Amino acid sequence: MGSHSHEVTDAILETLKRASSALKDAGVRFALAGGCAAYARGAAPSLHDVDFVLPQEDVPSALEALRELGFTTAKPPEDWLVKAYDEGRLVDLIFRIADNAVTPALLERAEPLKASAVIVPVLEATDLVISWLLPLSEHACDYGSLLPQVRALREQVDWGRVAAVVRHSPYASTFLVLLERLGVISEPVDASGNPDWP
Repeated sequence: MGSHSHEVTDAILETLKRASSALKDAGVRFALAGGCAAYARGAAPSLHDVDFVLPQEDVPSALEALRELGFTTAKPPEDWLVKAYDEGRLVDLIFRIADNAVTPALLERAEPLKASAVIVPVLEATDLVISWLLPLSEHACDYGSLLPQVRALREQVDWGRVAAVVRHSPYASTFLVLLERLGVISEPVDASGNPDWP
């Protein structure tokens, strides 16, 4: 990793620290997701933006808290997230994952972990992997970038629960087969569990 990558990572982590502190102070319920969550759980840094998941009703408070901090905010055409920018660094505030509303139960399973010298709630590893796999589609099916992240988290994940939740998605189910063939998952997973999520 070159020095530029370190600068990018440091800047993103600084944005993570500032944004999460502001959300906490505003009483917003949230958890860290995406690459920063994987990093907090031990994966190599692959940090391009900061992803937080939160209930839709907390979005206005979150945007107000970030604007007070000097972030600029935007509502993109997608109906599942809003965006905030910290001098060009992106923070995604995600309130729906593949048509599933972010629920209090999802956030209650999050675990407080250290990320960039602050303790933040981080999506539970199984939920994090599900949040990556459910949105896979013919238009967004980058197995290559997912592999290293998932490989780093594999010991922390309940693969049976992942398989049950994603079994209706051919793209996600195929990724699980790939993980088995590559030996990332040691045995075929049983997808017969409870598919309720989040």
